[in-house]
Amino acid sequence: PAYVKPYVKRQKNDAMDAEAICEAVTRPNMRFVPTKTVEQQSCLMLHRARHLFIRQQTAVINSIRAYLAEFGIVAPVGRRGVEQLLEVVADPADGRLPEVARACLTALGGQLRALKGQILEFDRRIIAWHRSNATSKQLDAIPGVGPALATALVASIADPKAFRSGRDFSAWVGLVPKQSSSGGKDKLGSISKQGDRYLRSLFTAGALAVIRYAKIHGTGHRPWLTRLLARRPTKVAAIALANKLARMAWAMMARNERYQEPAALAA
Repeated sequence: PAYVKPYVKRQKNDAMDAEAICEAVTRPNMRFVPTKTVEQQSCLMLHRARHLFIRQQTAVINSIRAYLAEFGIVAPVGRRGVEQLLEVVADPADGRLPEVARACLTALGGQLRALKGQILEFDRRIIAWHRSNATSKQLDAIPGVGPALATALVASIADPKAFRSGRDFSAWVGLVPKQSSSGGKDKLGSISKQGDRYLRSLFTAGALAVIRYAKIHGTGHRPWLTRLLARRPTKVAAIALANKLARMAWAMMARNERYQEPAALAA
């Protein structure tokens, strides 16, 4: 829609939109989205449904904590804390909760357990889809790219060669700096955050995992990451590493290549 907007004449209505679309598709430099296969769309739906259930799980957990806090019952942050709260709800001898509140919280606890079971089932299906796809297994070899990100990449990108370079793919994900350049002077800001938010979050999480592992086991085997962490905060370095991972993933998909360790790391 953003690319069609410049061709809309004056006011907006269905007829003007249709005319603008017809005009836009005739432009030689217009970008088009390749059609996904049935398998890709099914896998993508699996990811979207899992992500929806994770958000619902977070909402239910926050509700349980908030309702119990109204009665002065709190627990530490984390999975163990939620389990402690559910144990209080399941104990009829605990007189701090009225029966009506206990009934409501019991229903929320049942919904939370159902959501966790469904998320685990989706995880199993994602692993099974990952093991049945050759490209996904190749991408899994990249540090910071696991089955979740590998399957999401294969499902989201119908044709990797639709991108001219890894930089274009990274820009599509939204991991490149925004530009405000003029007069021959390049002015770069924070990342654009355009494109696929789900893929961007997975790339960032994978980069943070690589940095966490490097801090524990030493960064000497990754000179580029070592120099970056020395002069930039961790989250800034994570975005830069996520950008690098995105370009590597595109190169492997577009050229059908396997992951090769950098020369310094292989040595």
